[in-house]
Amino acid sequence: MLKSKRPKLQAIKAQQILLEHFSINGLEVAELPSERDQIFVIKTQSENLILKISNSSEPYEVLELQTAALKHIATVDTQLPIPKVYDCNSGKAIAKSEEDNFCQLLSFLPGKPLAKTNPHSNLLLHSIGNMFGRLDCALRNFTHPAQNRHLYWDTKNAPETIEKSISYIKVKSEQKLVIDILNNYQSTIEPILPELPCGLIHNDGNDFNILVNHGQISGIIDFGDIVESCLVFEVANLATYCMLRKPNPLLAATYVVKGYHEARQLSEEELLMIFPLIQLRLALSISVCALQSHEEPNNNYLSVSSIHIRKLLAQLDMESEHLAHYRFRDACGLNAHPKSRVVNKWLTKHQSSVLPFDLASKKVHFLDLSIGSNELGNLCVLDNVQSFTDNLLETIKTSGAQIGIGQYNEARPLYNNVLFRKHRNAFETRTIHLGIDLFVGNNTLVIAPIDGTVHSFKVNDASLDYGPTIILKHQLNSETELVFFTLYGHLSKESLNNLSVGKKIDKGDPVGFVGSSEANGGWPPHLHFQIILDMLNYEGDFPGVALPSERNLWLDICPNPSEFLGLKTPKIMNAHQKRKQMLKKRGKHLSKALSLSYRKPLHIVRGHGMFLYDEFSQRYLDMVNNVSHVGHCHPAVIDAAYKQLSILNTNTRYLHENILNYAQKLTGSLPEGLDVCFFVNSGSEANDLALRLARNYNNRNDTLVLEGGYHGNLTSLIEISPYKHDGPGGNGAPPHVHTLDVPDGYRGKFRSSDPEYTEKYLQQAQLLIENLSETSRPIGTLITESILSCGGQILLPPNYLKKLYQLVRATGGLCISDEVQIGFGRIGTHFWGFSSEGVVPDIVTMGKPIGNGYPMGAVVTTSAIAQAFETGMEYFNTFGGNPVSCAIGTSVLEIMEKQKLQSNAAEIGEYLLNGLNEIQATHPIIGDVRGKGLFLGLELVTNRELRTPATNEAASLVNRMMEEGVLLSTDGLHQNVIKIKPPLILSRNNSTYFLDKLDNVLSEDRFTI
Repeated sequence: MLKSKRPKLQAIKAQQILLEHFSINGLEVAELPSERDQIFVIKTQSENLILKISNSSEPYEVLELQTAALKHIATVDTQLPIPKVYDCNSGKAIAKSEEDNFCQLLSFLPGKPLAKTNPHSNLLLHSIGNMFGRLDCALRNFTHPAQNRHLYWDTKNAPETIEKSISYIKVKSEQKLVIDILNNYQSTIEPILPELPCGLIHNDGNDFNILVNHGQISGIIDFGDIVESCLVFEVANLATYCMLRKPNPLLAATYVVKGYHEARQLSEEELLMIFPLIQLRLALSISVCALQSHEEPNNNYLSVSSIHIRKLLAQLDMESEHLAHYRFRDACGLNAHPKSRVVNKWLTKHQSSVLPFDLASKKVHFLDLSIGSNELGNLCVLDNVQSFTDNLLETIKTSGAQIGIGQYNEARPLYNNVLFRKHRNAFETRTIHLGIDLFVGNNTLVIAPIDGTVHSFKVNDASLDYGPTIILKHQLNSETELVFFTLYGHLSKESLNNLSVGKKIDKGDPVGFVGSSEANGGWPPHLHFQIILDMLNYEGDFPGVALPSERNLWLDICPNPSEFLGLKTPKIMNAHQKRKQMLKKRGKHLSKALSLSYRKPLHIVRGHGMFLYDEFSQRYLDMVNNVSHVGHCHPAVIDAAYKQLSILNTNTRYLHENILNYAQKLTGSLPEGLDVCFFVNSGSEANDLALRLARNYNNRNDTLVLEGGYHGNLTSLIEISPYKHDGPGGNGAPPHVHTLDVPDGYRGKFRSSDPEYTEKYLQQAQLLIENLSETSRPIGTLITESILSCGGQILLPPNYLKKLYQLVRATGGLCISDEVQIGFGRIGTHFWGFSSEGVVPDIVTMGKPIGNGYPMGAVVTTSAIAQAFETGMEYFNTFGGNPVSCAIGTSVLEIMEKQKLQSNAAEIGEYLLNGLNEIQATHPIIGDVRGKGLFLGLELVTNRELRTPATNEAASLVNRMMEEGVLLSTDGLHQNVIKIKPPLILSRNNSTYFLDKLDNVLSEDRFTI
């Protein structure tokens, strides 16, 4: 009988038991949910404890088994997070209450159940598997008389339990599925159970018995189901519960299996059984739940996980058991397919052809369709298949080749489309090509490379699909049953005429003909040829590209056809190995002062529009790169650079129209009077020159700056950048640099809630300026941004800058506006940041977005200041203002005007700001949302009242968003401000994607305060 005899003691009784049997005074008592027992959390003066009151049907020997096992584990592996057992006053680990219930006292382990933890990271799942593997190893030499007890949750007793319960499963389709799973187990696994390694196992690693704290496993609890059984049942049961509520459950199971295997090595036979055992555990859970719900219809605990278990069972019914097996093998360091080495060896010895001629006799051109290719430029990342087709065919023709070869194991951005994602909301896209493409003419004959039979055929007529496809089956050796398959995609519709499954096709017989673009999903005419070791239940279709994270798995299932076809294709280096080599070289040849973004550094190889692409052709929405102002690799910018670079690039000592036209266009965007330009190579050079101009003009060295300000990396600029000289490694401000408190209305000395906060900050400025004037060292220059960038995207108080300019000018000082980060329409309402503050500076500096990634900068000032600089010392900049720079700068201004990017910054900026404010309302970790246009900031805090900087959480958020395909960064005096400064071409769809990802990530436990 499965019906539970659960005790029903009151909390006060639990306190009495604790005092009477353990001499401990419980101050507070709270009951936890449990199926069979009563569990109380007891708070004492020094610690929290767990008092377990066992149900009356639980034998004493079984409870003794649990406590003895816990004590044994604690001596063998002291690092395992298991409860400590407390002995009662009698010296034993088990006491008995007046109600004849056995009682145990255990230590309380911190954390929340895995079921209520978000997210279940791959690292966490791996560590859970590893902990249970260690647990089973720790129990290896432990024995107890009760370990062979009969338990209905023991998987070896599942058939008996399911048969007793199955009639209570109400949904007939579910009942049938459970029967099928049971039959499969009894016919394939049960007969070989005696051959499997056995031992004591926890046996109940469900998602309520695993505790998590700060993203790490902090407890394994409830040893009530401990039993001697097959060890493989442990990892199968554990994986089952870790798969619940997952969009990709098998991926979760893979990490659990890998972690377990690293602690206790799984045999190949055990790996073969894990997937059907997972299904059996689900079938058992559903059956038991059905029976218990029938016997105890009012027990809500019984249905806690049943909905998710039933959903998972249905999900796994759609999965291939073979593929699951291969995943587990691959995770454990084995060849994914058990016979892949044998087949590969055969393929290398038997060269053949799929065309009516030997490929080696033709001139071929190996196409580079990888993400880093220059062969077809950005056509590889565009959705315009027709342009790609035209250019690809022209490339082959220009090379003089008769055939173009698309390579195996190539990471192609062509597939960076929602159609090639495993799940619609997933970031990762299937980009790793699993076959060989032979670009030949339409209607080219395709022949069988070896004897075979027709396995299946189908017209895959979706856009970007295979079109008409034929798959042949090849039996290499009837004795060993060595089999593989060949796929022929992108054929003509006529190729499928007169075909039938099982039809014999001899070597050299026609298979079909290459189809036209109209017939094969829109691709250029070509044959996609792929070798497959297991069809995984597919018919007439098979994945032709794989996820980068599953690269090894799928390359093993689909071997390289190159040698078989007689092709000596260029070797494609393992991307992970290449990344390691790059990090090693970087450590050797570059200074460690050059930091990398993200805990797992990205290898970015291409940019286009709003996106950056890594070496696996995975694309990232760039929400932080304000340098690529009009989008990465804008074709008009590229064209302007190419055209001018192919004609002339020299210095400014010769007459040239480019510099004159650009200067005229640039000054035309500025207020009247700012009409003399100096061209340099960066924002740092611009600010350095601006200081020279100002100091030369009024012969004053003292400079006024704002706390948190950053103006460049030259020595002269580190001196005037508190963000640097007051930060790590800095030496503070030199005597001639004077710093005002940052007028931060959120966290500053004076807050925006004070109606006089602007005046209070200005009073501080006035006092400093007056004091310096009285010491005969008046301020010569004020340099500031109109919105502080590195300081934390801080908006200046109303009229602050206007009145500060007045104070500085009243004593003869000059005002420099650093527009390096916020200029060129970024704030939306105005083209220049200073214009939004109602001021006109004496000198304006520009950089970063001015060249859309090309190194250039500019200083614009008045005629009077420029003339004062004409002292007889020539100013010359070798590269500043060269014809290529000016052509690029002009193109950026023209693109902005043509595409109305300032208006876009205003519109999309407002949409983003509204969205961020909505997110702030549901996520207390966001203390402040601020900014203008596409220059925004989120300040994260761990306490909104105290405004405690959430520095670690900000770093974690940036890294998590990167894992979700969105690039961000941190800024601010405490590095707790998320800066949002994307290219101005950001669309509403891009913004919605970003906001959705941000909202989802902020819902994770680490960001919940």
